[in-house]
Amino acid sequence: MITLKSDREIKGMQAAGDIMVGLFHALEDYIKPGITTWDVDHFAYNYITAHDATPGELNFEGYKYSTCVSVNDMICHGCPSKDILVKDGDLLKVDTVINYHGYLSDSCHAFVAGTPSPEVQKLMDVTLKALYLGIDQAVVGNRIGDIGWAIQNYAENEMGYGVVREYIGHGIGPTMHEKPDVPHYGEAGHGTRLKAGMTITIEPMVNIGDWRSGETADDGWTVRTLDGSLSCQYEHTLVVTDDGPKILSSFDNEFDKKYLWNAK
Repeated sequence: MITLKSDREIKGMQAAGDIMVGLFHALEDYIKPGITTWDVDHFAYNYITAHDATPGELNFEGYKYSTCVSVNDMICHGCPSKDILVKDGDLLKVDTVINYHGYLSDSCHAFVAGTPSPEVQKLMDVTLKALYLGIDQAVVGNRIGDIGWAIQNYAENEMGYGVVREYIGHGIGPTMHEKPDVPHYGEAGHGTRLKAGMTITIEPMVNIGDWRSGETADDGWTVRTLDGSLSCQYEHTLVVTDDGPKILSSFDNEFDKKYLWNAK
């Protein structure tokens, strides 16, 4: 079932998004060579709970951590571990959900420990641009397929990278995963029609090489690229409005000026 959110509900989701953004800015300074991905998760848990919120991923379907921290060729769902030592140039994707008094924000941000290689920097730039090309299609009257087509056309047809098919965006609201599904590939003009009040995530995962993922790791969660190539992800929670898509997890309010939601 697709639920259309009221201004009150969107305001609550925005508050959760504000905590998310604060966490990501803090992680910019925290993530560096020599820490472990468990350290990142522990830092995130302390930050979230200190801001009167809870980590939405913790204990979700048996998951034991507050974040997913996916390094280099990990596509998603990377389980934090004391055994994964972060090295200079590593690409980390930190994905988490903030639950603030029942209102949710779901977002992923990519970080580099130390200095990024040109290959990593280009992948990050392409993935971020693909996300925003998808966001630009999230307007009233468009269809879900328009979002996926914009992302896939740019990342695959123009840039020659691979867009992961197995893991997709989704509706979000009182629960983490609601309808509609939001794939990052597809045909323009197909799929659910977008209406004002829909809250969704757009979260493209882009691989430098083959778009396919390998088998899930023994931990039951971690997913890597099939060919061992680097993978990147960015994600925003947003609301479809009559005034265009509005991001509820903006990392850069200056860059996102036209996408910011303002309560009526």
